[in-house]
Amino acid sequence: MAEYTQNNLPVTMHSDDLLRLEDGTTVRFDINGEGKDIMLNDDFGASCELYPGNEFIVSAGGKEYRLTTGFEETVVVEAV
Repeated sequence: MAEYTQNNLPVTMHSDDLLRLEDGTTVRFDINGEGKDIMLNDDFGASCELYPGNEFIVSAGGKEYRLTTGFEETVVVEAV
């Protein structure tokens, strides 16, 4: 498991990785077939199910971050 911070962006995350943003918001995901269940903070319910070719915007600490995925088992997180 790798743990990333906002300073590592853009970052390609795997399902056992954790990203901690400046304001303390955490981002992680689980693989659900071709979709990725995006979870924020300590919530075990998905905030979004992200499919290849789509994006999800996370707002945290007055900034926005784009999450994208393809058919591989990763999620790319970048500042917008």
